[in-house]
Amino acid sequence: MGKKRKVKVCFAASSGGHYEQLMMLKPLMEEYNSFVITEKTLYNAKAKDEKVYYMKQVNRREKDFIWKMIQNTWKSIAIYKREKPDVVICTGVLAMIPICLISKLMGKKLIYIESFAKVTSATETGKLLYKFADQFYVQWEPMLKVYPNAIYLGGIY
Repeated sequence: MGKKRKVKVCFAASSGGHYEQLMMLKPLMEEYNSFVITEKTLYNAKAKDEKVYYMKQVNRREKDFIWKMIQNTWKSIAIYKREKPDVVICTGVLAMIPICLISKLMGKKLIYIESFAKVTSATETGKLLYKFADQFYVQWEPMLKVYPNAIYLGGIY
């Protein structure tokens, strides 16, 4: 493994498939000074050799959704202050919105990768972060109709 670059990169994804997609970027994680933010779940996924922070798992249909988003926002502010990332690379979803928006507010770069599972329609998080992302990637060519300014390079799998 070569010397890590000075740029600090936050890799952010909720649990499950979004996290699996993020882990496809592991070679990029090793190239930069990086850390991971994901959701706290029963199985606590952890990238080997990576510093990991955990957010509360969020489901917009649960009655404590707003409270969990507030808690995740405060936690994201603390992580941002501690780590000071230059770039956030995010594969979604809800629990990752605070770190993405805080970083943008602080003038940092946001790279969003829309879910591989989305072939013809947008995720709610994708629709929101499309407006803020410096680079927005889709993994299926038909998604360019949904996100006209997106970048299509194929799937990350």
